[in-house]
Amino acid sequence: MNQDFFEIKRPRLSSFPARHQRAPALFFYPPGRTIRGIPSRLRGLIALASRCAFFSTLYRFGLAILLGGLLLAGVHADWDFSRISRHAQALYGQLGEGQRRIDAWQRLLSTHKQLAEREQLKVVNLFFNRQLRYREDSELWHEIDYWATPIESLWKGAGDCEDYAVGKYFSLRRLGVPSDKLRITYVKALRQNRAHMVLTYYSSPEAVPLVLDSLIDTIKPASQRDDLIPVYAFNGEGMWLTGAAGNKKVGDTKRLSRWQDLLKKMRTEGFPAEPVY
Repeated sequence: MNQDFFEIKRPRLSSFPARHQRAPALFFYPPGRTIRGIPSRLRGLIALASRCAFFSTLYRFGLAILLGGLLLAGVHADWDFSRISRHAQALYGQLGEGQRRIDAWQRLLSTHKQLAEREQLKVVNLFFNRQLRYREDSELWHEIDYWATPIESLWKGAGDCEDYAVGKYFSLRRLGVPSDKLRITYVKALRQNRAHMVLTYYSSPEAVPLVLDSLIDTIKPASQRDDLIPVYAFNGEGMWLTGAAGNKKVGDTKRLSRWQDLLKKMRTEGFPAEPVY
């Protein structure tokens, strides 16, 4: 972590047009019965028109449901790991042991969706703490500050603090944890006397967050981590100042060029473009 990083209805019947509201009654009128005062030929035309109007309404309603489902599918598009692996090989070459780690990540995401959030936190935290070994960006990527995608980190089997936090963030988002409960948090680690990054989890907006840290496997409340001083935090929806200024939202993540670059790299790797991560 570079210490100079900071860049500061289902519809009701009454909602249908009045001419359609009585269509079901005409459509299900018992056979052989008459409607008083209406000639039989005219009655037949009325019944046919009613059937057409009723089915037209059903058609429009069904089409709306279908389109809505397609839109939702686009928002929560599936992660095709076969496609992602092919893209990763094209970008990075043979994945070697990295493929085994990526496959293990896929299994975790597919088998832990039904767990309670606290259990998901534990599983994801331990997975990345055990799959990755700590290495500086300058050694691993030959750059001062490089934000790797989860695929890059698992391919290398290594990363620095933000790579652990990023991998955990995307994993928990994929498992269904809402973005407003998760923040990637930039802190100062007092014992190491250096900049550091962790993932924090808020069970509610006013709750003391839990800290998922690459330095320790145990997830503790921030109130028990007096070795960390928070500076700022972000997720897919915005940025917050979390130090002496309290917990104040200060903008969106467009200011974070490395975050935007990370999302672009993930799309290149074959991940779908999500509206909000």
